[in-house]
Amino acid sequence: MTDSDFASRCNSHRAYLLRVAVLQLRDSDLAEDVVQDTLVAALTGADTFSGRSSLKTWLTGILKHKIVDAIRRRAREPVATPLADETQLEDMDALFDESGHWENPPADWGDPESALSRAQFLDILELCLEKLPPNTARVFTMREVMDLDSAEICKELAITSTNLWVILYRARMALRQCLEQNWFAPAGRR
Repeated sequence: MTDSDFASRCNSHRAYLLRVAVLQLRDSDLAEDVVQDTLVAALTGADTFSGRSSLKTWLTGILKHKIVDAIRRRAREPVATPLADETQLEDMDALFDESGHWENPPADWGDPESALSRAQFLDILELCLEKLPPNTARVFTMREVMDLDSAEICKELAITSTNLWVILYRARMALRQCLEQNWFAPAGRR
């Protein structure tokens, strides 16, 4: 494969990388810079791409590190984003009975490990993440995808650890519901 072909393949993932970066950084100019840095790093390190993972996965890994670097650089100037609207639990109460048990237990998800390996599942998961409120998706991705620790997330977003856990809870419940409807539901119920 020529350098030009590799560059073209990398660039075909630009829109996806930009969506992820904008979601995390909440700054389109900074997101564009991070994506550009990602593509430059990929082209510079093209010889390290072994093909054991998909190109999109490899680029996402590079992007993840670039986003974490940008968040850490920006940590000196935290931007307070109002998250109060996303920390209300009342709408989740309907999922549980008086004793705290599920009203409708989660559907049998089968073998999640094999589901994770399927590209379609990842596409549905991405769709479900896009349906979350932006700040909720951002917090979930920071914690579960980027593996940032709780203190770092709280500092970056200027929220308390209680707010963090409430937002993560809401994200998980919403993702569960979306995945059950769009992935784990029998074909006739989708």
